[in-house]
Amino acid sequence: MGNEKKFQSKWGFILSCVGSAVGMANVWGFPYRMAANGGGAFLLVYILFVALFSYVGLSAEYGVGRRSGTGTLGSYRFAWSTRNQGTVGSVIAWLPLAGSMCIAIGYAVIVALVLKGLVTSVSGSLFSYTSQVVDGVTKSGSEIWFGESAFTPYGLLPYHIVIVIGTLLTLVLGAKSIEKTNKVMMPLFFILFLILAVRVSFLPNVGEGYKYMFIPRWEYLAKPSTYIWAMGQAFFSLSITGSGMIVYGAYLPETEDLVGGAIQTALFDALAAIIAALVIIPATFSFNAEEIAEVVAAGGSIHEVVNKGPGLLFITLPELLKTIPMGRFFAIVLFLAVTFAGITSLQNMFEVVGESLMHRFPKLKRNAMLTLLAVICLGIGINMEAIYQWGSWMDIISIYIIPIGAVLGGFSWFWVWEKDDMMKEINKGAARQIGSSWLNLGKYLYVPLAIIICVAGFFTGGF
Repeated sequence: MGNEKKFQSKWGFILSCVGSAVGMANVWGFPYRMAANGGGAFLLVYILFVALFSYVGLSAEYGVGRRSGTGTLGSYRFAWSTRNQGTVGSVIAWLPLAGSMCIAIGYAVIVALVLKGLVTSVSGSLFSYTSQVVDGVTKSGSEIWFGESAFTPYGLLPYHIVIVIGTLLTLVLGAKSIEKTNKVMMPLFFILFLILAVRVSFLPNVGEGYKYMFIPRWEYLAKPSTYIWAMGQAFFSLSITGSGMIVYGAYLPETEDLVGGAIQTALFDALAAIIAALVIIPATFSFNAEEIAEVVAAGGSIHEVVNKGPGLLFITLPELLKTIPMGRFFAIVLFLAVTFAGITSLQNMFEVVGESLMHRFPKLKRNAMLTLLAVICLGIGINMEAIYQWGSWMDIISIYIIPIGAVLGGFSWFWVWEKDDMMKEINKGAARQIGSSWLNLGKYLYVPLAIIICVAGFFTGGF
């Protein structure tokens, strides 16, 4: 692989990997799960698992990608070839690769909805919706907007096309254009969310939100669910899916420190989640102060107030922003930041699939590959823009295909890839050499935890 197909700088690589990792799991998944599992207690456990999973699992995915010089299909074949079972690796690799393609199809719908939120914030039409009584139930203006946008077939079509085509255009030059776009979008994501966090800090009653976030409720450390949800959040937020980060490892020069890069990626990913929570949880405390007081007095949990999933981004926060000075400006900031996060994650999903297809079919050129991905993504995706269609698709992918792919990946790297070859690659360019304890953590802790997360996902409805 020539230098033109490699990341040109360490920070370009780190920011590209952070861009892949930072997405909806950070923006609405982390705040909700933090609220549901003891606030500060969940944060402590989450940081523990982020450190473990990045140190072991993420660095292994970077390593197998760099060692094989290619993405998902080639990396599995390579790892299994060290045991003379390359055909097995070639076959099982298609499952995590299919997971990347399928999640991209569904993810593009959500990013299209975010883009619509941005456009309607700029035009002001998002703020023109007012409360109405629908079927005897009073709905806020943001609920009405969300219903019209998310439950109408083909209601996102122009935004959907812009997101898919626009993201694919950022992949025209491969690693070079991925690096350039992430050097712009990722710093802007952090700056914009920090602006929101500062603005939220001036709202009334936010102090209770900060206390909930950073003062651990120690009783939650005795609950197995805290660990299960923290593991799942850390695992999938880091994009350790047996596919996603391999291709960026393939674009990494041999002089770079894999383990150090993995830890830095995890640091920024966790920081993104915490900053998002600094916006959403204190804002929720401010906007729903009376309701939260009633829930807590009745012995309930505040996650009953912190809406789960899309409602956080598309209903709760817009309704809050309508009540504050310059709310429209801050809505633009919010949706612009999340659009950047969505595009950089979608970049990785597309590049994973595209690189593997070009590896498997050498005559397939990049522009033809990008055109093929656009046809597949839009051909399937535009028929499930309504959330009741999109939701079932994403459930199947996130509950079954992605977790199984992650387990296959962990098993392939730590139990199949030949030990000496693996350790040589992991230590190549390392600032500090690692020993067999790293490999043992992977075999006897990381892989079993991946299996636990996979099985738990089946019973909890996914992470």
